[in-house]
Amino acid sequence: KMAAAAGAAAAAGLWSEVNRCGQNGDFTRALKSVNKILQINKDDVTALQCKVVCLIQNGNFKEALGVINTHTKVLTSDVIAFEKAYCEYRLNRIESALKTIQSASQQTDKLKELYGQVLYRLERYDDCLAAYRDLIRNSQDEYEEERKTNLSAVVAAQSTWEKVVPEDLGLREATYELCYNSACALIGQGKLNEAMKKLQKAEELCRQSLSEDSDVTEEDIEAELAIIHGQMAYIMQLQGRTEDALQLYNQIIKLKPTDVGLLAVIANNIITINKDQNVFDSKKKVKLTNAEGVEHKLSKKQLQAIEFNKALLAMYTNQADQCRKLSASLQSQSPEHLLPVLIQAAQLCREKQHAKAVGLLQDFADQHPANAAEIKLTMAQLKIAQGSVTKACMILRSIEELQHKPGMVSALVTMYSHEEDIDSAIEVFTQAIQWYQQHQAKTNHGCCVFQPKSPVHLSLIREAANFKLKHGRKKEAISDLEELWKQNPKDVHTLAQLISAYSLVDPEKAKVLSKHLPSSDTMSLKVDVDALENSHGATYVRKKAGKLTGDNQQKEQGQGEVKKKKKKKKGKLPKNYDPKVTPDPERWLPMRERSYYRGRKKGKKKDQVGKGTQGSTTTGSSELDASRNASSPPTSPRPGSGAAVSATSNVIPPRHQKPAGAPATKKKQQQKKKKGAKGGW
Repeated sequence: KMAAAAGAAAAAGLWSEVNRCGQNGDFTRALKSVNKILQINKDDVTALQCKVVCLIQNGNFKEALGVINTHTKVLTSDVIAFEKAYCEYRLNRIESALKTIQSASQQTDKLKELYGQVLYRLERYDDCLAAYRDLIRNSQDEYEEERKTNLSAVVAAQSTWEKVVPEDLGLREATYELCYNSACALIGQGKLNEAMKKLQKAEELCRQSLSEDSDVTEEDIEAELAIIHGQMAYIMQLQGRTEDALQLYNQIIKLKPTDVGLLAVIANNIITINKDQNVFDSKKKVKLTNAEGVEHKLSKKQLQAIEFNKALLAMYTNQADQCRKLSASLQSQSPEHLLPVLIQAAQLCREKQHAKAVGLLQDFADQHPANAAEIKLTMAQLKIAQGSVTKACMILRSIEELQHKPGMVSALVTMYSHEEDIDSAIEVFTQAIQWYQQHQAKTNHGCCVFQPKSPVHLSLIREAANFKLKHGRKKEAISDLEELWKQNPKDVHTLAQLISAYSLVDPEKAKVLSKHLPSSDTMSLKVDVDALENSHGATYVRKKAGKLTGDNQQKEQGQGEVKKKKKKKKGKLPKNYDPKVTPDPERWLPMRERSYYRGRKKGKKKDQVGKGTQGSTTTGSSELDASRNASSPPTSPRPGSGAAVSATSNVIPPRHQKPAGAPATKKKQQQKKKKGAKGGW
């Protein structure tokens, strides 16, 4: 009894210690005291619960979950459901956390809060939205602002990933988190300018709220603003301002934010800007997308986009095996997705295996008819690249849902015209027009009342008529033109075309139709011809016809006679021209390019001019100097002596010169050597 009493007293003291440490937030010391209590009574439910809480507070989620799983008999789901689900959630075992929450007998407020977080991570946004609405409706505490923030995040995710038009929740955007989520929702709707304004407001609110805390530094503020700036850069990228976006992305990377998800998204966006350029930078950035924990921070679509870009980067860097491996992995994860197959086909085309690429695309189109249209468009492009235009047309015409589209009709007609297959081109027009006729009949439910045709239908009929007229198919064009005139009897242009076509086939019919043309009086345009001719853009101005007096008439007649007497001037001939001698046929060529040019003859005096060392003079230079002959008696410098240099001379100073006699001496020595020795060394 005394031992039991002593144990109870010790336990009471330990519980007091646990309570005091818990209030102070010292969970490490509290855990030591709890362990001592468990040594006294290992199945103490309260002590085990306290131990789990202390481990969670210290971030030891795996150890906490281990304690729960080893004491399942004591720690039942009713007792510790929230703690177990929270540990599983923090360990990224989201499916297990959902099962734990759903298996709990009583759904507490804490479990409901966690349930909303779990649904968000599982991307079940509709259920998540309902859960948060229920929480906001039935809760009144200090966490209401956080719940509203989470609710706005769900709406933003729906708008971004599911393209759902968000409903107005009536949330007052008093915090930067709410502004940021609202901006994300606007980006999902494509309202980029409005989203940018929201982000600017979010940045302003963030700075205001953080600057109020004296302990927060400017670096902390910039780190918190990183995600807002990242979203701003993304808007710039979508708007085509890639240089501005790239600059902002790199500024965020230099800050080295701790959010690996943010870094991965920014790195991926830079890779998309680089494309097949600046591949070395892309290979560096792709390492940021492989950081630990990225897969738990991003949505499935974000992770998928990153993997697609990795495969494309492998293709651009000529890593064929890596590209095939990544694209095959993506295809196994999403068999119905187009991009993995398109990447594989692009890689095959880079390897000049076009036939294999077309076969791969055809197999995919057969297996997934819903996505066949886009695949067949790619197949047609490959056929055109190979020069098989007719086969490309066959593939395009097999896409039934696009046969009537104006773009498809235009492409097929152009391609058939290039191949000079006019009959097939006309057939394309006919099928498209018939489709619109059948579609109109279905919408009118068999009504006999005249119904105007749609603008696209009329446009196709007109294009068909013009095409047939251009290629000489007058009879076939007549029915189309009559249909157009029937729709709009006041269309003079169509009536003129119809008359022109009938004039070659049935002239009598053309005469009858010509009566419907408006009279010339009604068609006359009130145009001031003189003002038009005198306008700035007129290329020809007609002279005004006025009455001429007798003097003016004589002057004009005299000028006419003078003009008639003027003759063409003869070309000037050279002074030494001899009509008896045949002109040189090469006289127009420079002397060096003529066939008889043999070069200039070498003379002794000419050779000496400009030769020798820089600054030296020769005996001939004094004879050529007119100034010396005029002002002073001719003198010639002696060999080895320097000539006088004037102050205005351009000669290089003497320190750069060599003795004047040196070249001559050298020449003499060379001449002696040539005379004496014939062989050489």
